[in-house]
Amino acid sequence: MLYQLPNGKVIYITIEQYLDLTDEDIQYMMSINYGEHIINPFSESAVVENTKEKYYDFDYLVTDDENINDIASDDEPFDDIIDLMGPLDT
Repeated sequence: MLYQLPNGKVIYITIEQYLDLTDEDIQYMMSINYGEHIINPFSESAVVENTKEKYYDFDYLVTDDENINDIASDDEPFDDIIDLMGPLDT
């Protein structure tokens, strides 16, 4: 990612480096005149770079032999749930 220092110069750092960046690091980079001035504000942006997006086929569905909506009448669908609202011992 591009990060602009307070003096207007821009540096390229990763997300991890940005998260570890301290005020002392920024002051040190400014003191050694690190970075470069960028004239084009869209340099290295997604607007300029022509990259293809991945295509996902959401119409494709996996067909299983068993339909999960068919519940047999003799099966209790929630028989494994513990009854937490049972009678209270007072």
